[in-house]
Amino acid sequence: MAKPLNLPFDPIARAGDLWERRWGRSPAMLAVTSIMRAQAILIAELDALLKPYGLTFARYEALVLLTFSRQGAVSLSRMGERLMVHPTSVTNTIDRLERQGYVRRRPNPRDGRGVLAEITESGRETVERATADLLAADFGLGAYDAGELEAMFQTLRGLRVAAGDFKD
Repeated sequence: MAKPLNLPFDPIARAGDLWERRWGRSPAMLAVTSIMRAQAILIAELDALLKPYGLTFARYEALVLLTFSRQGAVSLSRMGERLMVHPTSVTNTIDRLERQGYVRRRPNPRDGRGVLAEITESGRETVERATADLLAADFGLGAYDAGELEAMFQTLRGLRVAAGDFKD
């Protein structure tokens, strides 16, 4: 879990005040700084929940992707696309999951040079148990109700569309 700062003031609001005095008002700076802090809080909390399984949230996401695939196997290049990460990150993630026995590599029958990552039974069992823990903790977002979470998703979706993640 993220260690609470317990500051007597909001450091982002304070930074916003200082920023405004020097460069002018910037709601964008306040928003992006808040998003970055929220990401750090959530990653720390989710990684703590996943630690008993030897997972980080990034490795958990890879296992979920494999769980959702029809054959339980996905090419490493497709994983990079779906997880929106660099190919080197996918290779490192699969290396770790393979050492843990959650994934195995096998040749891609459609591409003689390609490699598939395939989830193992141990990986399937682990992702089910880890998912139950994440759901019980509302993925670290228990402070929000369903309507607020939907609004948050829609707000951030606009950023993702503008960045070219997908066509709206």
